[in-house]
Amino acid sequence: MTSVQVEHDDTKPAGGEAEAGEGYHRTLGARQIQMIAIGGAIGTGLFLGAGKAISKAGPSLILAYAIAGLVIFFIMRALGELLMYRPVSGSFSDYAREFLGPFWGYVTGWTYWLFWVVTGIVEVTAAAKYMSFWTDGSFPQWGFALIFTLILYAANLISVKLFGELEFWFSMVKVTAIVGMILICAGILTIGFSDAADTASVSNLWNDRGFFPNGIGETLMTLQIVMFAFLAVELVGVTAGESKDPEKTLPKAINTVPWRIAVFYVGALIMILSVIPWNQFKAGESPFVLAFEKMGLGIGAAIVNFVVLTAALSSCNSGMYSTGRMLRDLALNGQGPKVFTKLTKSGTPLVGTTFSAALMLVGVWINYVAPGKAFDYVVSFATISGMWAWIMILVCQIRYRAKSDRGELPASPFRAPGAPYTSWFALAFIAMVIVMMGIDKDARVSLYCAPLWGLILGVSWLVMKNRNPSGVAFTKAS
Repeated sequence: MTSVQVEHDDTKPAGGEAEAGEGYHRTLGARQIQMIAIGGAIGTGLFLGAGKAISKAGPSLILAYAIAGLVIFFIMRALGELLMYRPVSGSFSDYAREFLGPFWGYVTGWTYWLFWVVTGIVEVTAAAKYMSFWTDGSFPQWGFALIFTLILYAANLISVKLFGELEFWFSMVKVTAIVGMILICAGILTIGFSDAADTASVSNLWNDRGFFPNGIGETLMTLQIVMFAFLAVELVGVTAGESKDPEKTLPKAINTVPWRIAVFYVGALIMILSVIPWNQFKAGESPFVLAFEKMGLGIGAAIVNFVVLTAALSSCNSGMYSTGRMLRDLALNGQGPKVFTKLTKSGTPLVGTTFSAALMLVGVWINYVAPGKAFDYVVSFATISGMWAWIMILVCQIRYRAKSDRGELPASPFRAPGAPYTSWFALAFIAMVIVMMGIDKDARVSLYCAPLWGLILGVSWLVMKNRNPSGVAFTKAS
């Protein structure tokens, strides 16, 4: 039986806020933090979602990823400034609570928690589907979903170090696959081997109706797909309370964002679209699988299937990790059940992780009753809820910088360059993406779900506040 310990009131800092690293074990080293940061920027959005985006935008998708990548860098530097001011495990909700008020911390914490629960359901289902590549339906899809959920749950419950090791190797697989693809494409372009050598040329980037073959409008419509691919890059902020040396490891991880995006997204797409003309890609098909097939490398399909399997498991693993931390942060601040404050002896939030994993088992039930159904609506909601964390990071950084410049708060040793103007630019970009989602009928459903979720949070907030109107969780000034 797992032994647990519960924090006493005297361990909580004044004001009800969770202190950086409180109760957690700082066991995540630089190697693991770096790979968590890299892995957060590489997911199924690139390995699978890019196929649909290429078919809509053509080579101009490269520019979309580059611009969106710049925005992500602004977001991460804003997060880095906040983290170096005060590194906490429940970073997004904790900063929202401090700079915007308790209600916004409540909304941010529960929304980010829901984002990872929903994403976990989607990804464990995707992983179960990928296994059918090898089993050909001989093993039920729901069975794989159950096995993966239980394995990742157990790994997260044992220790944060084991979580870090899993993320390290999941990320290594993804990085190796992309670097391998880039090197193969470079070899085809320079040496001319494989079946694709006859048509491979950098001119494929503009030969077929130009760089914007379907117009700038279609390129803008792909921004939601592009931003979905970057969701979870902010996960490095959740690790702040469990990093061995956050003052060194976190800035270093954040500063690698530009080259990660330049290599893994922009570089990979330039190479693939130079070797394979953009008009051969289509929605629902991995551009990596197609590229291997066109090169005459039949084993490519099996390789990419293994890679996307690890990408899905990596995302679900991250979900297990972050949900427990978010619930504990809410509980420590009086905005969630106190039972979520419990930690195991190894420093993992037992009840919060178990509760979240139990909800993720809904994915197992869905795989049992409807294994062939798509999760488009769920994915769309995951996108909008995930971007909420980015919005809160930017708004909080703007508020913090203003207070810091006035001398009300100490200046962060890791200041975001160009802020607050870069943060305002990033907010405007996110607003444009949300408008694009409203125009797209396939993604519009997420904008319908968001107000419903907001209503649920608003009502629950009022109920909790009426029960304890003098509680510090509801009366703290912003």
